[in-house]
Amino acid sequence: MKYDVIIIGAGPGGIFSAYELMKKSPGLKVAVFEAGYSLEKRRCPIDGKKVKSCIKCPTCAIMSGFGGAGAFSDGKYNITNDFGGTLYEHIGRKEAIDLMYYVDEINVNHGGESTRMFSTAGTKFKKLCMQNKLKLLDASVRHLGTDINYIVLENMYNEMKSHIDFYFHTPVEHVEKLEEGYRIHYGEDKYEDCEECIISVGRSGSKWMEKVCQELDIPTKSNRVDIGVRVELPAVIFSDLTDELYESKIVYRTEKFEDNVRTFCMNPNGIVVNENTNGIVTVNGHSYEGAEKQTENTNFALLVAKHFSEPFKDSNGYGESIARLSNMLGGGVIVQRFGDLVRGRRSNTKRIEEGLVTPTLAATPGDLSLVLPKRILDGIIEMIYALDKIAPGTANDDTLLYGVEVKFYNMEVEIDENLESRYKGLYIIGDGSGVTHSLSHASASGVYVARKIAEKQ
Repeated sequence: MKYDVIIIGAGPGGIFSAYELMKKSPGLKVAVFEAGYSLEKRRCPIDGKKVKSCIKCPTCAIMSGFGGAGAFSDGKYNITNDFGGTLYEHIGRKEAIDLMYYVDEINVNHGGESTRMFSTAGTKFKKLCMQNKLKLLDASVRHLGTDINYIVLENMYNEMKSHIDFYFHTPVEHVEKLEEGYRIHYGEDKYEDCEECIISVGRSGSKWMEKVCQELDIPTKSNRVDIGVRVELPAVIFSDLTDELYESKIVYRTEKFEDNVRTFCMNPNGIVVNENTNGIVTVNGHSYEGAEKQTENTNFALLVAKHFSEPFKDSNGYGESIARLSNMLGGGVIVQRFGDLVRGRRSNTKRIEEGLVTPTLAATPGDLSLVLPKRILDGIIEMIYALDKIAPGTANDDTLLYGVEVKFYNMEVEIDENLESRYKGLYIIGDGSGVTHSLSHASASGVYVARKIAEKQ
């Protein structure tokens, strides 16, 4: 069987590519290959009772499967060119924003109609941040929540499944360039051929993407890695910001090293979770739209970006080594009270249980100063004191820090204004390209490429 288009990866980029192809060119024969499971089969075994920590499943249900790593995220679609990737450098600023609004329209029409769009426009917090050496980035954000996000994905899949062939739990081994088109190899001596191929493997596919680029001699360049912690504190401390903005992307330039520290993935009334990337357990956060699943805590990441060029270029390898050290010392994720960190002592179960913040993740009490490099940790501590000025209570002793949180970025793949590689008909999109770093940007890149393919028909 020969397909017109094969999409590798059923994350946001792959889903929106498939959806737009179905709408714009319904006559095309399209297949989607996904290493993980279908949406209803994605289940993390951690239940907090029998299974309290990551058991390192062969395929991480949080990271892989229909919906990608975004399926069980908090479902935040940030509409902005200020962060979330550099898609606009390839397709233009206006086109990128227009596509993100189009993605939002699709989400709303598939179950997200009851959710709210937040915006930083005209907010008083921009001035407050400036007065305290902080910068609030501009954005509009649609918060679906983990629960509504699931419904949206479910509705999109139900609409697509009779028009598109989905191959779940089917990791692609490699991509072969044919004289005409491409051959997608999977399983033992199995393959499918296609005229055009869209690769959208996300961050968890970073190592696979590097291998494909090496095999096909596609140029890449080193990208950054973000390293830091996830902060958990009582929701009321950040409620002024989260009630108005939901997610506030705040950047601080440290006095000591002049590094940028930023907030990332804010989850009001949310939970802290484990995630497994290439066998390494790191920390993340989720939040829900429905009140019945909400908690009394808010969590967000504090991240420092590191980019290496000469002589060491492996930014992801650096991040992995720090995460592995955390896993070695804590058997997974480590949690520490902020008061213990600044006093130079490890946290223990007793001090955490006596604290004002009840952890939402079962993590190992420990000492993050034994894991994170001094420069990064100093920056995070500075940032917490800076945030304390706009959200008093952030620097309380009982504020919890989980580590490590690492955001791996793919090597940035060389693609043109069509998001096409050096081979015609081979498109590389989403976070797997190293160009996008967010749900909205990845989804927009999928729509963009689908339209380029449809124009040829």
